[in-house]
Amino acid sequence: MPRRTFSAEPHAPKYRQVYETLSQDIRTGRYQAGQKFPSEATLVQQFKTSRITVGRAMRELVDRGLVVRRAGSGTYVRPAPSPETGLTFGLLIPDLGNTEIFEPICRGIAAAPRAGEHALLWGHGGTGKVSMDTEALQLCEQYIGRHVAGVFFAPLEVGDAPHETNLEIVSRLEAAQIPIILLDRCVLPFPNRSPHDLVGIDNRRAGFMAGAHLLNFGVGHVSMLAYTGGAPTVDARVAGFREALVSFGRSLDPHSVVRLDSIDEKSIGSLLLGSNQGFVCANDRTAGRLMQVLHSLHCSIPQQVRIVGIDDVEYASLMPVPLTTVHQPCRAIGEAAMNAMLDRIAQPSAHVRDILLECRLIVRDSCGAK
Repeated sequence: MPRRTFSAEPHAPKYRQVYETLSQDIRTGRYQAGQKFPSEATLVQQFKTSRITVGRAMRELVDRGLVVRRAGSGTYVRPAPSPETGLTFGLLIPDLGNTEIFEPICRGIAAAPRAGEHALLWGHGGTGKVSMDTEALQLCEQYIGRHVAGVFFAPLEVGDAPHETNLEIVSRLEAAQIPIILLDRCVLPFPNRSPHDLVGIDNRRAGFMAGAHLLNFGVGHVSMLAYTGGAPTVDARVAGFREALVSFGRSLDPHSVVRLDSIDEKSIGSLLLGSNQGFVCANDRTAGRLMQVLHSLHCSIPQQVRIVGIDDVEYASLMPVPLTTVHQPCRAIGEAAMNAMLDRIAQPSAHVRDILLECRLIVRDSCGAK
Protein backbone atom coordinates (compact mmCIF):
# COMPACT_ATOMS: atom_id res chain seq x y z
CA MET A 1 0.00 0.00 0.00
CA PRO A 2 1.60 3.36 -1.03
CA ARG A 3 2.45 5.84 1.69
CA ARG A 4 0.34 8.99 1.83
CA THR A 5 2.05 12.37 1.67
CA PHE A 6 1.14 15.09 4.14
CA SER A 7 -0.53 18.36 3.16
CA ALA A 8 0.18 20.07 6.52
CA GLU A 9 3.33 21.94 7.51
CA PRO A 10 6.11 19.43 8.30
CA HIS A 11 6.85 20.93 11.75
CA ALA A 12 3.23 20.41 12.91
CA PRO A 13 2.53 17.52 15.33
CA LYS A 14 2.17 14.20 13.48
CA TYR A 15 -1.51 13.75 14.37
CA ARG A 16 -2.15 17.26 13.05
CA GLN A 17 -0.46 16.40 9.75
CA VAL A 18 -2.71 13.35 9.40
CA TYR A 19 -5.80 15.40 10.29
CA GLU A 20 -4.99 18.19 7.82
CA THR A 21 -4.36 15.70 5.02
CA LEU A 22 -7.61 13.81 5.63
CA SER A 23 -9.70 16.98 6.05
CA GLN A 24 -8.33 18.26 2.74
CA ASP A 25 -9.27 14.93 1.14
CA ILE A 26 -12.84 15.45 2.34
CA ARG A 27 -13.05 19.07 1.20
CA THR A 28 -11.64 18.30 -2.26
CA GLY A 29 -13.99 15.36 -2.81
CA ARG A 30 -11.52 12.49 -2.51
CA TYR A 31 -14.01 11.16 0.05
CA GLN A 32 -17.61 11.98 -0.82
CA ALA A 33 -20.40 12.92 1.60
CA GLY A 34 -21.90 9.77 3.05
CA GLN A 35 -18.97 7.59 1.92
CA LYS A 36 -17.51 5.10 4.37
CA PHE A 37 -14.15 6.27 5.66
CA PRO A 38 -11.04 4.03 5.74
CA SER A 39 -10.54 2.14 8.98
CA GLU A 40 -7.90 3.27 11.47
CA ALA A 41 -5.86 0.16 10.64
CA THR A 42 -5.87 1.14 6.96
CA LEU A 43 -4.85 4.72 7.78
CA VAL A 44 -2.01 3.47 9.99
CA GLN A 45 -0.63 1.64 6.95
CA GLN A 46 -1.18 4.56 4.58
CA PHE A 47 0.55 7.13 6.78
CA LYS A 48 3.14 4.77 8.26
CA THR A 49 2.42 6.03 11.75
CA SER A 50 1.04 4.76 15.07
CA ARG A 51 -2.53 3.80 15.94
CA ILE A 52 -2.51 6.47 18.67
CA THR A 53 -1.61 9.19 16.15
CA VAL A 54 -4.33 8.11 13.71
CA GLY A 55 -6.85 7.79 16.54
CA ARG A 56 -6.22 11.35 17.67
CA ALA A 57 -6.55 12.64 14.10
CA MET A 58 -9.85 10.76 13.75
CA ARG A 59 -11.19 12.26 16.97
CA GLU A 60 -10.33 15.68 15.59
CA LEU A 61 -12.29 14.91 12.40
CA VAL A 62 -15.27 13.88 14.52
CA ASP A 63 -15.01 16.97 16.74
CA ARG A 64 -14.90 19.24 13.69
CA GLY A 65 -18.00 17.58 12.25
CA LEU A 66 -16.25 16.22 9.15
CA VAL A 67 -17.05 12.57 9.86
CA VAL A 68 -19.54 10.64 11.99
CA ARG A 69 -19.10 7.31 13.74
CA ARG A 70 -21.88 4.71 13.58
CA ALA A 71 -21.74 1.98 16.19
CA GLY A 72 -21.12 -1.43 14.64
CA SER A 73 -20.77 0.02 11.15
CA GLY A 74 -17.74 2.30 10.97
CA THR A 75 -16.89 5.93 10.22
CA TYR A 76 -18.54 7.91 7.43
CA VAL A 77 -18.03 11.31 5.84
CA ARG A 78 -20.82 13.49 7.20
CA PRO A 79 -23.79 13.39 4.80
CA ALA A 80 -24.54 16.54 2.86
CA PRO A 81 -27.32 18.53 4.58
CA SER A 82 -30.61 19.18 2.84
CA PRO A 83 -31.29 22.76 1.72
CA GLU A 84 -34.23 22.99 4.13
CA THR A 85 -31.92 22.81 7.15
CA GLY A 86 -30.45 26.30 6.61
CA LEU A 87 -30.40 28.36 9.82
CA THR A 88 -29.47 31.95 10.65
CA PHE A 89 -27.09 32.73 13.50
CA GLY A 90 -26.02 36.01 15.05
CA LEU A 91 -22.48 37.11 15.92
CA LEU A 92 -22.51 39.23 19.06
CA ILE A 93 -18.89 40.27 19.51
CA PRO A 94 -18.63 43.79 20.96
CA ASP A 95 -14.80 43.65 21.01
CA LEU A 96 -14.55 42.82 17.31
CA GLY A 97 -11.92 45.22 15.96
CA ASN A 98 -10.50 45.91 19.42
CA THR A 99 -9.33 42.40 20.32
CA GLU A 100 -7.26 40.72 17.63
CA ILE A 101 -8.40 37.12 18.14
CA PHE A 102 -12.03 37.60 17.16
CA GLU A 103 -11.73 38.30 13.43
CA PRO A 104 -10.01 34.95 12.72
CA ILE A 105 -12.49 33.22 15.04
CA CYS A 106 -15.34 34.68 12.99
CA ARG A 107 -13.67 33.57 9.77
CA GLY A 108 -13.43 30.09 11.26
CA ILE A 109 -17.15 30.08 12.07
CA ALA A 110 -18.02 31.13 8.53
CA ALA A 111 -15.62 28.61 6.95
CA ALA A 112 -16.57 25.64 9.13
CA PRO A 113 -17.47 22.53 7.07
CA ARG A 114 -20.94 22.44 8.64
CA ALA A 115 -21.58 26.16 8.06
CA GLY A 116 -22.17 25.94 4.32
CA GLU A 117 -25.96 25.82 4.41
CA HIS A 118 -26.34 28.36 7.21
CA ALA A 119 -26.24 32.17 7.37
CA LEU A 120 -24.36 34.48 9.75
CA LEU A 121 -25.55 37.96 10.71
CA TRP A 122 -22.79 40.48 11.40
CA GLY A 123 -24.98 43.13 12.98
CA HIS A 124 -24.29 46.63 14.23
CA GLY A 125 -25.67 47.77 17.56
CA GLY A 126 -25.75 51.50 16.86
CA THR A 127 -24.09 54.51 15.31
CA GLY A 128 -21.03 54.59 17.53
CA LYS A 129 -22.47 57.53 19.49
CA VAL A 130 -23.56 55.33 22.38
CA SER A 131 -21.56 53.15 24.77
CA MET A 132 -20.32 49.68 23.90
CA ASP A 133 -22.72 48.28 26.52
CA THR A 134 -25.71 49.94 24.86
CA GLU A 135 -24.64 48.84 21.39
CA ALA A 136 -24.29 45.23 22.58
CA LEU A 137 -27.79 45.30 24.10
CA GLN A 138 -29.20 46.84 20.91
CA LEU A 139 -27.61 44.11 18.82
CA CYS A 140 -28.98 41.46 21.17
CA GLU A 141 -32.48 42.86 20.64
CA GLN A 142 -31.98 42.89 16.87
CA TYR A 143 -31.16 39.18 16.93
CA ILE A 144 -34.12 38.38 19.14
CA GLY A 145 -36.35 40.32 16.75
CA ARG A 146 -34.93 38.38 13.79
CA HIS A 147 -35.64 35.07 15.58
CA VAL A 148 -32.11 33.80 14.98
CA ALA A 149 -31.48 30.11 15.65
CA GLY A 150 -28.52 30.86 17.93
CA VAL A 151 -26.01 33.51 18.99
CA PHE A 152 -22.22 33.31 19.17
CA PHE A 153 -21.40 35.63 22.06
CA ALA A 154 -18.00 36.95 23.14
CA PRO A 155 -18.75 38.70 26.46
CA LEU A 156 -17.67 42.30 26.90
CA GLU A 157 -14.32 42.86 28.56
CA VAL A 158 -14.54 46.65 28.86
CA GLY A 159 -17.37 49.16 28.98
CA ASP A 160 -19.44 51.09 31.48
CA ALA A 161 -20.60 47.94 33.29
CA PRO A 162 -19.41 44.93 31.26
CA HIS A 163 -20.30 42.24 33.82
CA GLU A 164 -23.86 43.49 34.28
CA THR A 165 -24.30 43.95 30.53
CA ASN A 166 -23.08 40.42 29.82
CA LEU A 167 -25.55 38.95 32.31
CA GLU A 168 -28.38 41.04 30.86
CA ILE A 169 -27.62 39.85 27.31
CA VAL A 170 -27.57 36.21 28.42
CA SER A 171 -30.81 36.69 30.35
CA ARG A 172 -32.59 38.17 27.32
CA LEU A 173 -31.39 35.41 25.00
CA GLU A 174 -32.40 32.76 27.52
CA ALA A 175 -35.88 34.29 27.81
CA ALA A 176 -36.16 34.14 24.01
CA GLN A 177 -34.98 30.49 24.12
CA ILE A 178 -32.08 31.25 21.79
CA PRO A 179 -29.04 28.94 22.22
CA ILE A 180 -25.78 30.66 23.18
CA ILE A 181 -22.23 29.58 22.40
CA LEU A 182 -19.67 31.57 24.37
CA LEU A 183 -16.47 32.44 22.53
CA ASP A 184 -13.12 32.62 24.36
CA ARG A 185 -14.52 33.64 27.76
CA CYS A 186 -17.30 33.06 30.26
CA VAL A 187 -19.81 35.66 31.44
CA LEU A 188 -18.94 34.87 35.06
CA PRO A 189 -15.65 35.58 36.88
CA PHE A 190 -13.08 32.79 36.95
CA PRO A 191 -13.44 30.03 38.14
CA ASN A 192 -17.26 30.26 38.06
CA ARG A 193 -19.12 28.70 35.16
CA SER A 194 -22.30 29.68 33.33
CA PRO A 195 -24.81 27.12 31.96
CA HIS A 196 -23.75 27.66 28.35
CA ASP A 197 -21.26 25.92 26.07
CA LEU A 198 -17.90 27.66 25.79
CA VAL A 199 -15.28 27.26 23.07
CA GLY A 200 -11.71 28.46 23.49
CA ILE A 201 -8.38 27.32 24.89
CA ASP A 202 -7.40 26.15 28.35
CA ASN A 203 -6.23 29.55 29.58
CA ARG A 204 -4.99 28.14 32.85
CA ARG A 205 -2.71 25.78 30.96
CA ALA A 206 -1.59 28.63 28.68
CA GLY A 207 -0.48 30.66 31.70
CA PHE A 208 1.34 27.65 33.14
CA MET A 209 3.04 26.92 29.81
CA ALA A 210 4.27 30.49 29.39
CA GLY A 211 5.60 30.70 32.95
CA ALA A 212 7.24 27.27 32.85
CA HIS A 213 9.07 28.21 29.64
CA LEU A 214 10.92 31.07 31.34
CA LEU A 215 11.47 29.15 34.56
CA ASN A 216 12.99 26.26 32.62
CA PHE A 217 15.73 28.65 31.48
CA GLY A 218 16.57 29.64 35.03
CA VAL A 219 15.31 33.21 34.78
CA GLY A 220 15.99 34.79 38.18
CA HIS A 221 12.70 36.59 38.72
CA VAL A 222 9.57 35.99 36.65
CA SER A 223 6.44 38.13 36.95
CA MET A 224 3.10 38.06 35.20
CA LEU A 225 1.98 41.41 33.82
CA ALA A 226 -1.64 42.33 33.11
CA TYR A 227 -3.83 45.39 32.94
CA THR A 228 -6.16 46.02 35.85
CA GLY A 229 -9.52 44.33 35.39
CA GLY A 230 -9.76 42.24 32.24
CA ALA A 231 -11.67 39.18 31.19
CA PRO A 232 -12.01 35.89 33.12
CA THR A 233 -9.44 34.48 30.68
CA VAL A 234 -6.79 36.73 32.26
CA ASP A 235 -7.63 35.45 35.74
CA ALA A 236 -7.34 31.87 34.49
CA ARG A 237 -3.95 32.63 32.92
CA VAL A 238 -2.79 34.20 36.19
CA ALA A 239 -3.88 31.07 38.08
CA GLY A 240 -1.87 28.88 35.69
CA PHE A 241 1.17 31.12 36.03
CA ARG A 242 1.01 30.90 39.83
CA GLU A 243 0.90 27.11 39.55
CA ALA A 244 4.05 27.21 37.42
CA LEU A 245 5.87 29.20 40.10
CA VAL A 246 4.83 26.74 42.80
CA SER A 247 5.80 23.72 40.71
CA PHE A 248 9.30 25.18 40.24
CA GLY A 249 9.66 25.89 43.94
CA ARG A 250 9.46 29.67 43.52
CA SER A 251 7.87 31.90 46.14
CA LEU A 252 4.72 33.93 45.46
CA ASP A 253 5.99 37.39 46.37
CA PRO A 254 4.03 40.66 45.89
CA HIS A 255 5.62 41.17 42.47
CA SER A 256 4.76 37.70 41.13
CA VAL A 257 1.61 39.10 39.52
CA VAL A 258 1.52 42.78 38.58
CA ARG A 259 -1.70 44.46 37.45
CA LEU A 260 -1.39 48.01 36.19
CA ASP A 261 -3.82 50.69 35.06
CA SER A 262 -1.15 51.96 32.69
CA ILE A 263 2.03 50.39 31.36
CA ASP A 264 4.47 53.30 31.18
CA GLU A 265 8.09 54.15 32.00
CA LYS A 266 7.35 54.94 35.64
CA SER A 267 5.38 51.79 36.40
CA ILE A 268 7.73 49.44 34.54
CA GLY A 269 10.89 51.18 35.73
CA SER A 270 9.91 50.44 39.33
CA LEU A 271 9.73 46.71 38.50
CA LEU A 272 13.11 46.33 36.81
CA LEU A 273 15.76 44.46 38.79
CA GLY A 274 18.77 44.92 36.51
CA SER A 275 19.15 41.63 34.64
CA ASN A 276 18.00 38.01 34.34
CA GLN A 277 14.36 39.01 34.66
CA GLY A 278 11.31 37.77 32.78
CA PHE A 279 7.71 38.79 32.20
CA VAL A 280 4.79 36.63 31.14
CA CYS A 281 2.21 38.99 29.66
CA ALA A 282 -1.50 38.27 29.90
CA ASN A 283 -1.79 38.73 26.13
CA ASP A 284 0.24 39.84 23.15
CA ARG A 285 -1.10 43.39 23.23
CA THR A 286 0.25 43.79 26.76
CA ALA A 287 3.56 42.28 25.63
CA GLY A 288 3.77 44.76 22.75
CA ARG A 289 3.21 47.71 25.06
CA LEU A 290 5.80 46.36 27.53
CA MET A 291 8.30 46.00 24.70
CA GLN A 292 7.79 49.65 23.69
CA VAL A 293 8.36 50.87 27.23
CA LEU A 294 11.49 48.73 27.71
CA HIS A 295 12.96 50.14 24.50
CA SER A 296 12.33 53.67 25.73
CA LEU A 297 14.10 52.74 28.99
CA HIS A 298 17.07 51.41 26.95
CA CYS A 299 16.52 47.95 28.39
CA SER A 300 17.56 45.20 25.98
CA ILE A 301 15.34 42.25 25.08
CA PRO A 302 16.09 39.41 25.74
CA GLN A 303 19.54 40.16 27.16
CA GLN A 304 18.20 41.94 30.26
CA VAL A 305 14.49 41.12 30.18
CA ARG A 306 12.82 38.11 28.60
CA ILE A 307 9.19 38.29 27.47
CA VAL A 308 6.53 35.69 26.67
CA GLY A 309 3.01 36.58 25.51
CA ILE A 310 -0.21 34.65 24.99
CA ASP A 311 -2.44 34.55 21.85
CA ASP A 312 0.03 34.67 18.91
CA VAL A 313 -1.81 37.47 17.11
CA GLU A 314 -0.87 38.25 13.53
CA TYR A 315 1.66 40.97 14.40
CA ALA A 316 3.44 38.98 17.15
CA SER A 317 6.24 37.94 14.80
CA LEU A 318 6.57 41.53 13.48
CA MET A 319 7.33 43.25 16.80
CA PRO A 320 10.75 44.94 17.18
CA VAL A 321 11.86 41.74 18.89
CA PRO A 322 9.72 38.85 17.53
CA LEU A 323 7.52 37.67 20.38
CA THR A 324 7.59 34.22 21.93
CA THR A 325 3.97 33.43 22.69
CA VAL A 326 1.37 30.73 23.27
CA HIS A 327 -0.52 30.16 20.03
CA GLN A 328 -4.31 30.36 20.17
CA PRO A 329 -5.83 28.45 17.19
CA CYS A 330 -8.47 31.07 16.44
CA ARG A 331 -9.75 29.69 13.14
CA ALA A 332 -10.12 26.21 14.65
CA ILE A 333 -11.98 27.75 17.60
CA GLY A 334 -14.45 29.23 15.12
CA GLU A 335 -14.97 25.88 13.42
CA ALA A 336 -15.49 24.15 16.76
CA ALA A 337 -17.95 26.86 17.80
CA MET A 338 -20.14 26.18 14.75
CA ASN A 339 -20.10 22.46 15.51
CA ALA A 340 -21.00 23.17 19.14
CA MET A 341 -23.92 25.35 18.07
CA LEU A 342 -25.36 22.73 15.74
CA ASP A 343 -24.87 20.03 18.36
CA ARG A 344 -26.67 22.17 20.96
CA ILE A 345 -29.59 22.75 18.61
CA ALA A 346 -29.79 19.02 17.86
CA GLN A 347 -29.56 18.09 21.57
CA PRO A 348 -30.84 20.99 23.71
CA SER A 349 -30.71 18.95 26.94
CA ALA A 350 -27.14 17.68 26.51
CA HIS A 351 -24.61 18.46 29.23
CA VAL A 352 -22.95 21.86 28.99
CA ARG A 353 -19.42 21.62 27.61
CA ASP A 354 -16.14 23.49 27.75
CA ILE A 355 -14.55 22.75 24.38
CA LEU A 356 -10.88 23.62 24.86
CA LEU A 357 -8.57 23.39 21.87
CA GLU A 358 -4.87 22.65 22.03
CA CYS A 359 -2.49 25.58 22.37
CA ARG A 360 1.27 25.41 21.86
CA LEU A 361 4.28 27.58 22.54
CA ILE A 362 5.79 29.43 19.57
CA VAL A 363 9.44 30.22 20.36
CA ARG A 364 10.83 33.39 18.80
CA ASP A 365 13.48 35.88 19.97
CA SER A 366 11.93 37.69 22.95
CA CYS A 367 12.46 34.85 25.45
CA GLY A 368 16.15 34.35 24.70
CA ALA A 369 15.72 30.61 24.06
CA LYS A 370 17.14 30.91 20.55
